[in-house]
Amino acid sequence: MPLADRWATLPLPTPFQPRMKQEISDPPVFPFISLKGLLPFGNQRINPCVMKNMEALNKQFGKPGAIEFKAMKGNLTGLSISNRFAEADICLYGAHVTRFKPRNGADLLWMSPDSLFEVGKPIRGGIPVCFPWFGPHKTDPQKPMHGFARLMYWEVLSIEDNDAEETVVRLGLGSSDETKGYWPFDFRAVLTVVVGSELTVTLGVTNLSAESFRYTCALHTYYHISAIEKISITGLQGVTYFNQLTGEKGRQEEEILVIREAMTRHYLDTETPVVLEDSGFPRRIRAGKSGSRVTTVWNPGAEACATIGDLPNEGYKSFVCIESTNAYDFPVEVNPGESFVTTAQIGIAD
Repeated sequence: MPLADRWATLPLPTPFQPRMKQEISDPPVFPFISLKGLLPFGNQRINPCVMKNMEALNKQFGKPGAIEFKAMKGNLTGLSISNRFAEADICLYGAHVTRFKPRNGADLLWMSPDSLFEVGKPIRGGIPVCFPWFGPHKTDPQKPMHGFARLMYWEVLSIEDNDAEETVVRLGLGSSDETKGYWPFDFRAVLTVVVGSELTVTLGVTNLSAESFRYTCALHTYYHISAIEKISITGLQGVTYFNQLTGEKGRQEEEILVIREAMTRHYLDTETPVVLEDSGFPRRIRAGKSGSRVTTVWNPGAEACATIGDLPNEGYKSFVCIESTNAYDFPVEVNPGESFVTTAQIGIAD
């Protein structure tokens, strides 16, 4: 049976609502990178079946001038998409969107020029998928930061055009004995990327266990900006936030948020879209979301940036992260057989 048929289709936001299957099938055995090779104390090894033949992928899914699998930096397997709306790149390692460039526009996403693109290391920039925990693991600091999903190859489930002629890519990641050594649950995760005039990224998680589980997550989007001092963010006025740098809570009283120093704020209990205005490019980016109760705003500032190995010393000037998050007071709880989806939508504001 084809892999895609063995997976129950997760509910997606309209207008991308596919038909739900009536029964949840057993998850497929996914080839993936051993977590022993992902942690600092492990011996790196790659399951050879992970590196799917790009010729075979192109034969199955490719479309000249529109869909192409090719080697990315570090020989990681990537997917390039081109349609009448935009161009985009997705690395199968981590299901990581690394580029979204609307037609007649500049890339909305920022990638670190020092990102390693190396198995066992997270990719810096674009849209990392943080799952099944956000930030450091609560009880074991030796487990990978932001979970293991961004450190594994995901399977290509389908690539097709929807009725609006947007390109829809579905990538999947399934649980295994090895993942249960780090998170003891059966699950199925599907990342759906819709490339149109906007970029829509949806993380759907289905609980295949016999008991409920909780997870935290984020779509950790890095936005490309002209200069940190030339941006402002609106849409967060009146929202309480947790300041991770001080450990205290505050409230955004001002209509406009500006960043003049290191910032790690988690705005709580909000699903309101925000607008990132950049007077240097100039442009206004709308960052919408659903299924996310926390909006994270992060920029490391000069001092911390200089200590992060895969960021240039001056890199903090060129990006800001606005993340669709579920964490802190708002983890996700999923009952057996049920699913939950978190969506980030990115596009140029009118």
